[in-house]
Amino acid sequence: MVTAIMASALLGLGIALIYYLKVANIPLTQGIENSEEAEKLIKIHGAIARGAMAFLKAEYKYMVYFMAGFAIVIALLIDDPHTPEVNEGIYTAISFLLGCVISIVSGFIGMRIATIGNARTTTAAKNSIAEAFYVALNSGAVMGFGLVGLAVLGLGGIYLILDALLPGIEKHILMEVMAGFGLGGSSIALFGRVSGGIFTKAADVGADLVGKVEQGIPEDDPRNPAVIADNVGDNVGDVAGMGADLFGSCAESTCAALVIGAVAFATNLEALLFPILISAVGIPISLVTMFTARVKEEKDVAPALKRLLVIA
Repeated sequence: MVTAIMASALLGLGIALIYYLKVANIPLTQGIENSEEAEKLIKIHGAIARGAMAFLKAEYKYMVYFMAGFAIVIALLIDDPHTPEVNEGIYTAISFLLGCVISIVSGFIGMRIATIGNARTTTAAKNSIAEAFYVALNSGAVMGFGLVGLAVLGLGGIYLILDALLPGIEKHILMEVMAGFGLGGSSIALFGRVSGGIFTKAADVGADLVGKVEQGIPEDDPRNPAVIADNVGDNVGDVAGMGADLFGSCAESTCAALVIGAVAFATNLEALLFPILISAVGIPISLVTMFTARVKEEKDVAPALKRLLVIA
């Protein structure tokens, strides 16, 4: 079962890479014949992409301080007097740090594909709504498959590592140590969501006050520099923050099921790892459902997305 879980995780990461390359290889100005429009698109796209990455860099710098400090607290305070031969605090801190790192990577993947896919979806929409839909769908699939693949790989990998480092340890204690993984993912998601949301709202209000109220510039007009900051905030909060949030939700819910299951199925490895298997099985199933999305006209978009959810 562990082999199947790890194979499914690698499959998810491989699918994410394929879709990433598929979107990234689309020429940025494809379908735009006017050189002035193309230059304007490249300029705006570049400004938003650079701003988004600059925000992430600053945000992650402060996250590292939090991660290090909280890991020390976990290592010092967590201990089980019934197992003096095992230092649960150290291993829980390691699980916590691993969850933090993977959550950061999930947010970065989402931000990277968003800044690449946004402009290409715009240019694709000049040709047809169907082409724009597939570019947007493939962009979303990168984060979807990527973060689930990372979550499954992280959970399966940390189980194998802890099981090798702590042979003979009771399974419920092992799963409690693994719970640090979910805590790490959720902690980074909190930072991403809250900081991104504050930045987004501040930029949005500032852009509206200066642009529409004081200068009479239409909303989302690139002549207003605050509009660039507003779009950066949308990427930071709604994409990078959501990526970390989805990873955290997946990791912590799975860890909770593992802790509960370890009490009831301590001697049954298959039953013990079943929560991870559920997420792992979802990866190939989601890949199959991707091929059911068929869009020709604008009215087909909503039914196509609903069909993806129902079949999956």
